[in-house]
Amino acid sequence: MRILRSAGHRQMPWKNGKGVTTEIAVFPEGASVDSFDWRISMANVPDSGPFSAFPGVDRVLAVLEGEMVLGVDGRPPETLGPLSPAIAFPGDTPTSAVVLREVTDLNVMVRRGKFTARVRKVVDASIKGNAAQTFVVLRSDAKLTSGETLGLDDVLHLGGSETATFKDVPVNAWLIEINRLPA
Repeated sequence: MRILRSAGHRQMPWKNGKGVTTEIAVFPEGASVDSFDWRISMANVPDSGPFSAFPGVDRVLAVLEGEMVLGVDGRPPETLGPLSPAIAFPGDTPTSAVVLREVTDLNVMVRRGKFTARVRKVVDASIKGNAAQTFVVLRSDAKLTSGETLGLDDVLHLGGSETATFKDVPVNAWLIEINRLPA
């Protein structure tokens, strides 16, 4: 189990240059926005506009704060907020957002045909690493039974069959599970 502290997350420009993203984790380590197999990031989205295109990539997006209407070409627009489930869509499909209230989003991207990703709210105090890579993104303070305290935007990374147990169910946390597809 590793704790990825928010102070260690890497700030970088969006692929389309219209904002800044906070990269939490990427594989392979050090991969660019064009060469990753999977990537987890958060972004502040203050204004409406198009999303960056990521050919050959599948995305899963959750709104952590704020509210927006997500428009994915070929689908009806969806209003997303912190209580909405995460939404999956192809990274190479034209996508845009109409920001109703400034948004902070969680974005998980995986190389199509190589990996899958699932993102959902944490609802239990005990988290087992059932996926090849399991992450818990915290949006509030939380304490592990081992005594470690985690704060805003800290991330817990569990490998294989590791388990982490919180003293209480985190008030606001998201579970990310990434798996490799069979060759």
